[in-house]
Amino acid sequence: MLRVATNAQSAYTAGEGWHTDVTCDEFPPQCSLLYVTETPEGGGGDTLFADMYLAFELLSDPMKAFLSGLTAIHDGALPYVGAYKSVPPEGGYPRNEHPVIAQHPETHRPVLYVNSGFTSRIKGLSARESDALLQLLFRHIESTPKLTARVSWAPNTLVLWDNRCTQHHSVWDYYPGSRYGERVSVVADERPAAYQKLLGAAV
Repeated sequence: MLRVATNAQSAYTAGEGWHTDVTCDEFPPQCSLLYVTETPEGGGGDTLFADMYLAFELLSDPMKAFLSGLTAIHDGALPYVGAYKSVPPEGGYPRNEHPVIAQHPETHRPVLYVNSGFTSRIKGLSARESDALLQLLFRHIESTPKLTARVSWAPNTLVLWDNRCTQHHSVWDYYPGSRYGERVSVVADERPAAYQKLLGAAV
């Protein structure tokens, strides 16, 4: 269980920025649940969710074909050391590779599987190419309103989301107010797999 607490003394709020939970793990969570018990008195503190099925569908066919078969590196040091200033544990934070276009294990539909929280590099591309492509995909997600839904929390609200086909963003717009919740995640029993229908075939 992870406590999600932000108040006037907080240096940051967890999840401020588009991300999918801990994709740096070999087996990222299949779903997460957040139970919020305290919300800011003045309002705010919403959570945005983005549809990664639709994020994939809105890409051009040539871009879909180019991204298929590519693999990205997801690095836990990116948020925990970079944004949260944490001291790495012995052995460092998890770092794993996942397909850029993944296949949801239940719906079998393709999803765009990179996120600004954890994705650090696309394998096989130069650093400049990787950064340019990732920034394009990150901007695609954050600047396309039709991808998103917004949860406005009230005390004792519980939300469950599928971590394999969504991203989310916690909005910190309530300083110096307080917000408190508790999150649990269900670990998947398999690694994200590449979307096979795109591999070696025209879109």
